[in-house]
Parts: sequence; structure tokens; C-alpha cells
Amino acid sequence: MHYRLRVARPVTDIARSQAMYCAGLGLKVLASFQDHQGFDGIMLGAEGLDYHFEFTHCKTHPVQPRPTPEDLLVFYVPDASEWKTVCDRMLKAGFSPVSSFNPYWDSNGQTFQDADGYRVVVQNADWRKSSL
Repeated sequence: MHYRLRVARPVTDIARSQAMYCAGLGLKVLASFQDHQGFDGIMLGAEGLDYHFEFTHCKTHPVQPRPTPEDLLVFYVPDASEWKTVCDRMLKAGFSPVSSFNPYWDSNGQTFQDADGYRVVVQNADWRKSSL
């Protein structure tokens, strides 16, 4: 069985989210749409990945993003040098460093928050070897 994952989130500013996630995580624009039944959106990802992100905005009935501190995207980066590079890119892209609600993520990682309050953890570990 093989699935592909799309994480869809409402945002207040699609262009800002695009700029942050592309610069911070090295994602690319896969597709976009304008005024599709009142929604604008963009899909971000990279070739060969089995996931992508969709950020949407409804002009007629805007949805205010309401993430909690435990709504996380977690990226595992096992190489320490690469992990540091990704963390530096996240800061330069405009993400804010925040303490994780769950202290587990602070032991080997860094948690960042985007302009809408969504959180991204960049974990310096191999996901297969981390405790579940």
C-alpha cells in the first residue's frame, strides 16, 4: 500500500507562507489556483516526496488559522551540519524560534513558528531511531 499525504491549512497570506516555507524548508511551488469556488491556494513540495503542503485562503469567508502548540510538522534531519543549516534557513525565512510545548522536541531539535502560529520542528535525529 502506498499513500501520498497532503497537509492543507488555511493561512492569512499565501504569498508570505510560500516565501517562508520555500526559503526555510527548500520547498518549491508544485501548483496553484485562483478563485476556485472562492478559494486561492498553493501547493508546496519537492520532486520525489510523498507529501506536500497546501495553503489556502477564502476571500469570501476567510478562516482564521487556529493552531495549537501541539499542531506540529516534524522534519528529521540526522546530519548535525545539515540540521544547523536548516535551522539557520528557518530563521532567515522569518520563522520565530519558540520553546516546544512538549519538552521532548527541545532535547534534540528546534521548534519554529510561522506568521499564522503553525509550528515546525526541525529534529536532529533519525526518525527510525527516535522513540515513539
